[in-house]
Amino acid sequence: MTTGVIILIYTVTFNPAIDYVMHTAEMRTGAVVRSEREEIYFGGKGINVSVVLNELGIKSRALGFTAGFTGAAIEQGLRGMGIDCDFIRLADGFSRINVKIKAQDETDLNGQGPDIDGASLDKLFGKLDGLNEGDTLVLAGSVPKCLPADIYERILRRLDGKGIRAVVDASGKLLLNVLKYKPFLIKPNTDELAEMFGTAINGTDDIGRYAKKLKEAGAVNVLVSMAGDGALLVDEYGTVRKAPAHRGTVRNSVGAGDSMVAGFLAGCKSGDYGYALKLGTAAGGATAFSDGLASRERIEELMK
Repeated sequence: MTTGVIILIYTVTFNPAIDYVMHTAEMRTGAVVRSEREEIYFGGKGINVSVVLNELGIKSRALGFTAGFTGAAIEQGLRGMGIDCDFIRLADGFSRINVKIKAQDETDLNGQGPDIDGASLDKLFGKLDGLNEGDTLVLAGSVPKCLPADIYERILRRLDGKGIRAVVDASGKLLLNVLKYKPFLIKPNTDELAEMFGTAINGTDDIGRYAKKLKEAGAVNVLVSMAGDGALLVDEYGTVRKAPAHRGTVRNSVGAGDSMVAGFLAGCKSGDYGYALKLGTAAGGATAFSDGLASRERIEELMK
């Protein structure tokens, strides 16, 4: 470990968003529908990880791209929450607004976001070149169409051999193609696990078996989120650990997986993977049972 260097967690969000949540008694197309209440959140999977880490007292630096007045609002809002931001400002377009309507069912209208030009992408690479040995880099979510489909692979190839702990929360080839760079943590869910191996998953024994295959392919720790069945971890020592799901009323389907990643990373500071799994599961549950992302108080309540 490099001495005299502060170890940091960095999150990357290629396409941040303002999530505008509207609650209404019913949703009808072709009519004027009035909301009963609204909420605004600053979203994107990497940002979600940073927000929950901040709730748990762990500082991170949020990287990515913002544009226009909406991008400025995202940065201002995150800084107001005490989150260190180092976004690259794009000259054209504006960061997306996602409208989420919660009525009898949930309806999401997600914006596209701005195009990311080559020069701006090079600026991100320059920031990533400044990471130090022992730092953690979180890459989460899908990749905008304006970027190369192998962007995660390019990033990890660039950082290979520098002692950076990579966390990849993605699916399909986006995840499989980075395993050769031995990411510290990957977090597929059960459906993504089944898709990657082209098979049906029946029970935790199957989940454990296929999680071990991902570990054999290069991942250091494999954390599988199993929705109402909790989570399963195959840790770096090959130990299989299971955590049951917390019980409560699900109010929010957005950000629970990102919260689990944040809780796991916060728990890893203790060096105890059992505790990390427990904290990750509590953080994921706390978000699922809240209107927005997990609060520290809600996580602590579930940890008890």
